[in-house]
Amino acid sequence: MLEKIKNAAAYIQSEISIQPEIGIILGTGLGGLVKEINIKHTIPYEQIPNFPVSTVEGHSGKLIFGELGGKNVVAMQGRFHFYEGYDMQQVTFPVRVMKFLGIQKLFVSNASGGVNPDFEIGDLMIINDHINLFPSNPLIGKNISELGPRFPDMSDAYNKDLIVKAKAVAAANNIKVQEGIYAGLTGPTFETPAEYKYVFSVGADAVGMSTVPEVIVARHMGIPCFAMSIITDLGVPGKIVQVTHEEVQHVAAQAEKKMTLIMKELIKII
Repeated sequence: MLEKIKNAAAYIQSEISIQPEIGIILGTGLGGLVKEINIKHTIPYEQIPNFPVSTVEGHSGKLIFGELGGKNVVAMQGRFHFYEGYDMQQVTFPVRVMKFLGIQKLFVSNASGGVNPDFEIGDLMIINDHINLFPSNPLIGKNISELGPRFPDMSDAYNKDLIVKAKAVAAANNIKVQEGIYAGLTGPTFETPAEYKYVFSVGADAVGMSTVPEVIVARHMGIPCFAMSIITDLGVPGKIVQVTHEEVQHVAAQAEKKMTLIMKELIKII
C-alpha cells in the first residue's frame, strides 16, 4: 500500500506547482466550497494512479488545488464510501495521499441525519467526537510504521482548538451551530426508526455514511481534524418521514453557504 500511496502522490506532485497545507473533503451537496477556491490545478480521479473513482450522484470526482483563506489547499470534490463496494483502505486512500502531499490539517464535511431531538433540518453540527459503527476499521491489517503507530490514540479525534475557533467564527457571523457526536454506519439504506433510536441511545447526535474512516486514518498519521455535518433529515420520533438522496442534496445545498463561510474563515485564521 505504501508504494501505491507514494506513486499517486508523485504523479500529483508532477502535475501541480503548489504544496497544499490544508486538505478538504467535500460531502454530499457541499461541492460549492470549490467556488471560493482560487483554483490553480484540477485533476480528475481517474488520472491518478491507484485512485478509486466516485460512483455517487453529487460527488463529481476531482482533486482541486488552489488558494482559500490565504492558504494552499487540496479539496476532494467527491469522496468514496464503504457502501460503494470499496474496502476501508480504498475509502481512505486519498487521505493517505494528501498526507504525502504535505497537508497539516484535514477539514471534512458531510450530510447526516439528526437523532438529537433538539436538532432541526438544515442545522449545522460541528462534530466533537464519533462512534464507529462500521463493521470494519481502516487500520485493520499489518501496520505500516511510516504511516503511524499500531495503536493510535483517538481521545482527540476532532481538534478542540479548531472547534473553539469555528464556534467563534459562527458567532461572529450570526450563524447558529450545533455541536455533537457523529455515528458512522455503512448505508446505503437510510436508517429505520429503530436504528435511529438505537444510534441516539448509544450516545450519538447525528448519523451518516462517511467521515469516520477518513478521520481515523488522518489521526493515525497525526493530522488534526475538523468536521461539520449538515443535518439533512431527522431520525427523531414523530419527525421521521421518507427521505431520498435528492432531498438530502437539496437541504445540503440550502445550508451550504453558511458552512462554506465557516470553513473559509476558519482556514483564514489558523
